[in-house]
Amino acid sequence: MAARQRRLRSSTVVLGSMGVLAVAITSCGSEPDKRCADRSTRETLPSSECRTGGTGTYYYGGSKSQGKVGGGSFDKSAVDRGGFGCSGSGGG
Repeated sequence: MAARQRRLRSSTVVLGSMGVLAVAITSCGSEPDKRCADRSTRETLPSSECRTGGTGTYYYGGSKSQGKVGGGSFDKSAVDRGGFGCSGSGGG
């Protein structure tokens, strides 16, 4: 009986560890959210405004509230997610 409980416990630990590893691998290469916004007013713009010749700039991370962005940065490297177990200098 004790051997069976030990085997079940070992299986649970292995399966749990695999889940943690899967999350770590997938979060390592995640990109921050980006939105097109006006650099001076921080108002959100259509994504077409951030393409070549447009008046917008991509805003990374943060959130959008009442048509304006905040809590992030126009500098992607300032908000690039490292993920669990990744270096902070940018991911994959």
